[in-house]
Amino acid sequence: MCDSNPSDIMDVEERYALITRNVQELTTGEELKALLAKEGYQPTAYIGFEPSGLVHLGWALVAAKIKDLCDAGIKVIIFWADWHAYINDKLGGDIENIRICAKYFEDCFIALGVPRDKVEFRYAYELLDGIDYWEKVIKIAKVTSLSRVKRAMTIMGRSENDADLDTSKIFYPILQAADIFYLDVDISYAGLDQRRANMLARDAADKLGWKKPIALHTPLLPGLKGGQRMDPAMLKKEDADIDTSFKMSKSDPNASLRIHDTPEDIRRKMKKAFCPQEREDESINPVLMVCKSIIFPKLGKIEITFPEKFGGGSAVYNSYEELSEAYFSGKLFPSDLKSGAAEGLIKVLEPVKEYFDEHPENYEAMQRVLKKLGKL
Repeated sequence: MCDSNPSDIMDVEERYALITRNVQELTTGEELKALLAKEGYQPTAYIGFEPSGLVHLGWALVAAKIKDLCDAGIKVIIFWADWHAYINDKLGGDIENIRICAKYFEDCFIALGVPRDKVEFRYAYELLDGIDYWEKVIKIAKVTSLSRVKRAMTIMGRSENDADLDTSKIFYPILQAADIFYLDVDISYAGLDQRRANMLARDAADKLGWKKPIALHTPLLPGLKGGQRMDPAMLKKEDADIDTSFKMSKSDPNASLRIHDTPEDIRRKMKKAFCPQEREDESINPVLMVCKSIIFPKLGKIEITFPEKFGGGSAVYNSYEELSEAYFSGKLFPSDLKSGAAEGLIKVLEPVKEYFDEHPENYEAMQRVLKKLGKL
């Protein structure tokens, strides 16, 4: 478990800064500070995942945030949403395939540096056995309109019309909200693509008089082909429809990096990555976002070596701000940034290779599942 007395080491402001580092949206900051100020109380956070295939680089961003939460004295529950993945037709709609994937996912987080002794892994099937869980499902459904539930289906990569084909999909957003309440968490952490589920849960909490979860959202890592700028005003709208089509996805191997990619794969893919040099495009520049969200939190610096034909030498940047200033001022060229980011990423992922060399069983089982499904 996490240290139950982090205030012995860090004060509220320091814990708050660690929790909110590289966070895109927090609802709300006042609630989080009040939570951290409770003496003798260890807050709990949750993040849920559908077991669905091989892991892409976005998980390194999430692993870094989970570690931040643990270091700030938060107990973190990592939730494997097996029945949710079944509803969403993942891995052939086979619950055994899904649970094999969950075991592989667990290995991925440990390999990426999530402290095993400071998190708790839970499965959806453990919750669904209890009548208390289903009472929460019914109560949430009673205070949530069907139109809002259908709008929230974007959290599962679905449109509202998919509910007309398969009624079970309507259950999904309600189940995700019920997970939050049943686990009795203080913080619901997710990527920005899951925002509607957290806002649905907060609205239900208001109506039912339940503890309202603080919603913590990290940005989505852009695919290597880049993305579209998001209007910050959208985050002021509780049920805003935020375009997440730009995010890195395992479904497009040429636009994504996987944590199992070889150094050669990483260098090749990064060399072709979208890398604009305009400051207004910063958040959709996948190379910069890899540096900001993954390399700096893990390594604390990035070193860039310049080609001999341009004079050689190297430069070390000790903060993302220092790196981005050099890049946007024109002192650092896109090709050099890409090369430095690739080498930094290779260092970040070295422990992943070492871990799976020593613990190959679940990864190999996952590969067998994907091969059987014709997805490998």
